Amino acid sequence: MSREKVARLERTVAGVFLGKPRVVRLALTALFAGGHLLLEDVPGVGKTVLARVLARAVDAPFRRLQFTPDLLPSDLLGTSVFHQKSGEFEFRPGPVFASIILADEINRATPRTQSALLEAMNEGSISLDGVTRPLPAPFLVFATQNPYEFEGTYPLPESQLDRFLLRIGIGYPSREDEIRMLKEQQLRHPIDAVEPVMDAAEVVAIQEEVRTVRIEDSLRDYLLSVIAATRSNRRIRVGVSPRGSGALQRAAQAHAYLEGRDYLLPDDLKQLAPHVLAHRLVLAGALPGGGGFEERERILADILDAVPVPI
Repeated sequence: MSREKVARLERTVAGVFLGKPRVVRLALTALFAGGHLLLEDVPGVGKTVLARVLARAVDAPFRRLQFTPDLLPSDLLGTSVFHQKSGEFEFRPGPVFASIILADEINRATPRTQSALLEAMNEGSISLDGVTRPLPAPFLVFATQNPYEFEGTYPLPESQLDRFLLRIGIGYPSREDEIRMLKEQQLRHPIDAVEPVMDAAEVVAIQEEVRTVRIEDSLRDYLLSVIAATRSNRRIRVGVSPRGSGALQRAAQAHAYLEGRDYLLPDDLKQLAPHVLAHRLVLAGALPGGGGFEERERILADILDAVPVPI
């Protein structure tokens, strides 16, 4: 039954977020793998729509946060306010206490605010005034940044990029898809008609089911051979860490589940590797955060071609 609902969820999201089935599949991969997604593209290509329609389809609380240089960690996490009648401090949760968060233009906030969000992403909880408060489950962050506009921004360092399970671009729609968008949005946005396909508890159950996807030892050896190649490649200064190898395994399991399988294939690893590993690399001779996403993908493609695939 859960697989039927997963297929219906994918159709529902793809029915609103038109012309980008691969992006929809990757967003669901992040959701069911229990990871977070970094969307790097120009404004207006549908990043907000993707997050909103997914939140509606899984009946999850959604918050959109516009990151700006004056945004403080307390604006994100919440704060304790003194209550005069009780004579005690009362915690007022911030917008991070939602299941799906859109952190819009995350690179416009200061490193301090970025770190507050990334810590919450990593821990699944926040600690304020000596009290640890868990965040809702599931908890998925869509963070966006514009790769072509750098004035007044604070680029995410590699150590923080590593907190994102996947990094993807969306790209412009085809002419046919854009015509269809214009027609469907003429009277109202299609997202307003989206009905929930599943609830938060079912998403968490599927996340647990994804972890049971079988992985042969030969595929783990293949995965680690790819990771080792990133650490020895002369074009790469800093290769993928053990956190990255674990992320690739989890993402590949979710991808296999979405394909309707309970076992992993080499193609799952090969298709996910560019999105999971590219942003974790530091290229030789490149400035921090430099080298370009496309260049990193080309290097990974060469590595994947060179590493023998298990038969």
